[in-house]
Amino acid sequence: MSTPTTDPIHTIGPKHRALWASGDYGTVASDLIPGLGAILVEAAGIGPGQRVLDVGAGTGNASIPAAAAGAEVVASDLTPELLDRGRRIARSRGLDLEWVEADAQSLPFETGEFDAVISCVGSMFAPFHERTAAETLRVCRSGGTVGMINWTPEGFVGQLFATMKPFAPPPPPGARPAPLWGSEEHVRELFGDGVRTLRAAKRTYTLDVTDSPQDFREWWKRNYGPTIAVYGCVADDPARTAELDAAFLDFLTRTQQGGVWESEYLLVTAERA
Repeated sequence: MSTPTTDPIHTIGPKHRALWASGDYGTVASDLIPGLGAILVEAAGIGPGQRVLDVGAGTGNASIPAAAAGAEVVASDLTPELLDRGRRIARSRGLDLEWVEADAQSLPFETGEFDAVISCVGSMFAPFHERTAAETLRVCRSGGTVGMINWTPEGFVGQLFATMKPFAPPPPPGARPAPLWGSEEHVRELFGDGVRTLRAAKRTYTLDVTDSPQDFREWWKRNYGPTIAVYGCVADDPARTAELDAAFLDFLTRTQQGGVWESEYLLVTAERA
């Protein structure tokens, strides 16, 4: 008699939901990357008459600009706390969006339901990349647009995760590092013949929160779920915590340029086959 298997999405999902609910991602979106979603919306050509899905929408960094551009927008995210905040932001701006709790790796939408599927540094953090890519393509109609902004492995956020990695628990089996989505080669492999054309360009975004590396470290510790989780892993070991603090500060000191930090990202736009 075979033993039933458990879909890892259902076991990992609650942990990821709790991770992104910790801290204050709304502050991360508004203080760190306030204009990044609008860049994606423009690049993807989002406008009136389109039905658009934002995957890993968070508090609406791309969803809200898409709605402001006249599209009919569904903002989906694994974490309901982020959707609640996004809903309030949209309401304050007089915008009407649909907010849906959903996992990027198992989207509750019909095949070919959307004219465009976008994600701004959102779905890249789902651990099973092939399933995320397959679902992104599935819900986008033929001839529709797929648009993504993903942090690169070599850029600031990619190196931030590399700095924290030695202090974090091992990832679940089959999980891929999030910054791999910032590799054009990886994205082309994931989407394969599911797209007719794919354009990718590396750009940088200025992170201007504070000019103090030490204050910036504390900002990450206070607001960003993955950083909070890593510090939680070493919380009972003062020596390891001090080691992480030192590595984090060294990273921020080395990468600061003129009082700010530049973070490289990959902008991807593709036509669904």
